Amino acid sequence: MILIAAWQDFIAWKIRNWTVLALVADYALLALNRWANPTGAGILAGTDSASPLQGDLAAGLLLFAIGFVLWALRMLGAGDAKLFFPIGLFVGLYHLFSFAVGLAAGAVVVSLALQFPVPLQYQAWPALSRIEEIRKSRKVPYGVIMAAAALVAMYLRYFAA
Repeated sequence: MILIAAWQDFIAWKIRNWTVLALVADYALLALNRWANPTGAGILAGTDSASPLQGDLAAGLLLFAIGFVLWALRMLGAGDAKLFFPIGLFVGLYHLFSFAVGLAAGAVVVSLALQFPVPLQYQAWPALSRIEEIRKSRKVPYGVIMAAAALVAMYLRYFAA
């Protein structure tokens, strides 16, 4: 689902409400799985399985509050601000730092990459044509960067334990 949100943002600079709600529903299923399996066994337990729900909610609310402030300052779109909440749920409190580092690194890489035009011979390719359009408009689809950083943090939380 997070890849769908990234794709929506890349294609149209919009993240649909249903995508955010589906991510929250996915997290609810994950939380039910953890509740049904309190021993922490399984790949979805994460490393912080002592009391994950409180930390996950705290991370989601913290990121949503930051996203809301950035949206109010017109530094971020509304879809990106909404996407912060489910990302926080999945990333959790203990992995917010790795998410923030990934977010910063992704922003730097994208900012540098958008400084250079796509060569004309490659602009016929739809994805590269879209990248050139993004470069010219100077509107960055932050949902793509957020999704990439979230996937790295989620990998560290759920699989690299």
